[in-house]
Amino acid sequence: GSQQPENTSKTSIISSGTMDVQFPLNFWSGDRVKIKNESTSEPVYEPATGRVLCNLESCGTVEVDQAVQAAQSAYQTWNRMSGMERARIMIEAARIIENRREDIAEIEVVNNGKSITEARMDVDSARLCIEYYSGLANTLAGQHVQLTGGSFAYTRREPLGVCVGIGAWNYPFQIAAWKSAPALACGNSMVFKPSPLTPVTAVLLAEIYAKAGAPEGLFNVVQGGQETGTLLCHHPDVAKVSFTGSVPTGKKIMEMCSKGVKHVTLELGGKSPLLIFEDSDLKNAVNGALMANFLSQGQVCSNGTRVFVQRQILPEFLKEVVRRTKAIEIGDPQLDSTRMGALISRPHLNRVLGFVEQARKEGAKVLCGGERFVPSDAKLSGGYYMTPCVLGDCSDEMTCVKEEIFGPVMSVLSFETEEEAVRRANASALGLAAGVFTSDVKRAHRVVEQLKAGSCFVNNYNITPVEVPFGGFKMSGIGRENGQVTIEHYTQMKTVFVEMGDVDSLF
Repeated sequence: GSQQPENTSKTSIISSGTMDVQFPLNFWSGDRVKIKNESTSEPVYEPATGRVLCNLESCGTVEVDQAVQAAQSAYQTWNRMSGMERARIMIEAARIIENRREDIAEIEVVNNGKSITEARMDVDSARLCIEYYSGLANTLAGQHVQLTGGSFAYTRREPLGVCVGIGAWNYPFQIAAWKSAPALACGNSMVFKPSPLTPVTAVLLAEIYAKAGAPEGLFNVVQGGQETGTLLCHHPDVAKVSFTGSVPTGKKIMEMCSKGVKHVTLELGGKSPLLIFEDSDLKNAVNGALMANFLSQGQVCSNGTRVFVQRQILPEFLKEVVRRTKAIEIGDPQLDSTRMGALISRPHLNRVLGFVEQARKEGAKVLCGGERFVPSDAKLSGGYYMTPCVLGDCSDEMTCVKEEIFGPVMSVLSFETEEEAVRRANASALGLAAGVFTSDVKRAHRVVEQLKAGSCFVNNYNITPVEVPFGGFKMSGIGRENGQVTIEHYTQMKTVFVEMGDVDSLF
């Protein structure tokens, strides 16, 4: 069983080249918390080098309870503040993130393996999300309805209470912000559990909120895997769980939350289609296909990994996309010139390479890449790198076309007609995203209307401005992140009826 944890401001530091990562990584009641019982610790790796970065101290019942209690207590204060007061603290947090952009991005790279260029964009997205919701914090309002004889009713949009965020390893800092910003703007508090593979940057966000003036315990971080997540989902004082991750885990979370009838937001996997019509601007279509497949080493839930190309332009498209894919610079993710870093872990790298092998066996043609890559820099020789891969001659029933690979593997399929492309695009249990490249404006809207996906793109791909909602149809999830609508997922509606006359009783 877990022993009592102790709060400590003594942080230990592990240096990674130029980067310092501070410990401990658990955080509640306004401070980092060292857990006494170390039997639960697991190694955390640096993907770029394969070395052990630190040991993860997982939270048990006692720790989860302390974090939830801290959030409960902060909620009492935060909930009573006006939207304007909450907004001021959030704007200050965004300002601190802007000032620490480089430092946060570098630590993200150490723990996640993506290129520094992408990590900076992720930090910017986190900041923009907090800025956006700070602007919505003071717009939460209800409705006044006039009724007969001077009586009236009104509605109040009220916070839920303690919300839990469970993050994924592909966008550790960004997801922590995407979940906490709308939750806090609405007057909730949060306990956030990062992925056990990427525990390092969520605690930075916790410190930033604290420094910005948030009440102690407003945003807490508990580390751990499935067991810790289960404790959070079953906790009686938790009102909502927002999860980003795989479909099987999402189903389990939904099931656990059903026991307490808790609110749930699920942002799950995808096997999204990208439709490229013969009248597309080819340069843009190729750029779009690269953005749809190779961001974050292909480890993106919304990736357009089924690339349907109209037969007339297929040879030209393949020639150009292969040329560009071969030119992608792989290597040290801390270098500005790097365009593809390391995958998240050795088992994951092996799994992705296994998908390429399986595709080859099933008759797909490996047009480039799909092999283990060892950078020339000796210190990176143990890292989890591979060459980005384009698969040609794919068909709908192949494993590489049906299953989410979550790596830098693009499957290219050909089609003849619009009707056929739409039908095949929709033939999936998932429906997170979809894209269309065409210069025919009518076709673009006509096709998008028929695509069964929550986030659709016309003549671009993987663009996620915080002003618009993001989320899936079908088994890709429920609820939304970002945009105004997310306010509804972090609040509940109270209706108040006021009688101005006498009670007209039937009895």
